[in-house]
Amino acid sequence: MILAGKRPDRRDPLEEALGIAHKCMTPVLGRAAIAYVAETLAHALPTARILVAIEQEDVLWRDPTLVRLRASGRLETLPARRTLLGSVLAAAEMASFPLLVTTADNVLLTEDAILAMDAAGSGAAHALVALAPREAILAAHPGGKGRYYEFRDGAFSNCNLFWLRDRAALRAAEPFATGGQFLKTKGRILKAFGPLNALLFATRLLSLRAMFASVSRRLGVKVEPLVLADGRLAIDVDDVKSLGMVEEILQRAAPIAEPRRAAVR
Repeated sequence: MILAGKRPDRRDPLEEALGIAHKCMTPVLGRAAIAYVAETLAHALPTARILVAIEQEDVLWRDPTLVRLRASGRLETLPARRTLLGSVLAAAEMASFPLLVTTADNVLLTEDAILAMDAAGSGAAHALVALAPREAILAAHPGGKGRYYEFRDGAFSNCNLFWLRDRAALRAAEPFATGGQFLKTKGRILKAFGPLNALLFATRLLSLRAMFASVSRRLGVKVEPLVLADGRLAIDVDDVKSLGMVEEILQRAAPIAEPRRAAVR
């Protein structure tokens, strides 16, 4: 599933800066951002359906890659809901499990990252969240990311790549009901994870894996982090600055290394 819906309460800064109709169609070296994502998914998972949650599906058919995938029966659309959770729940009604979820701005997503996530799904987790360490992200580009989640064993940023085993795993998506950047607001952390987990997160008393274990107990499903060593996977196209970073990375024309699990205590 590709989340491509826009926030209903404001115009996206990329749309404003570039004069485009929809963020998912942001030109990245002359090609729509979502086209990179859809093509990578199609190659990595050749038998899987690709669902795109978007409120203006007509904008998609301006891109030849998306038109080709639709014509082949690989790509379908559904109306984006007002929240991320709403869109994921709607997709769950149409899709079979396991369900892989990413975003339309995840241009540097690789087939290897998708396969690493798929392989990790053979474990006991109901849900997986892909992350990259701060050091790897800064090695990928000195501009890095603006925000990291800090734990006792290091700082990490998400790679906008999630895996859900079954319908029960949808409980793991509930903290994102009102949007993706919930960790910016203390009240949302409290509501999502409870006061104990909010305190543990704020004081960095737990390692990444221990924090996920604590949150899993709160949610009633086993959610695990998958730490990938390739920092480029955490850099998406959020604004003009990150667009420039992504284009610079692509222009280097160096193959993106196969992701591997980094050591997490």
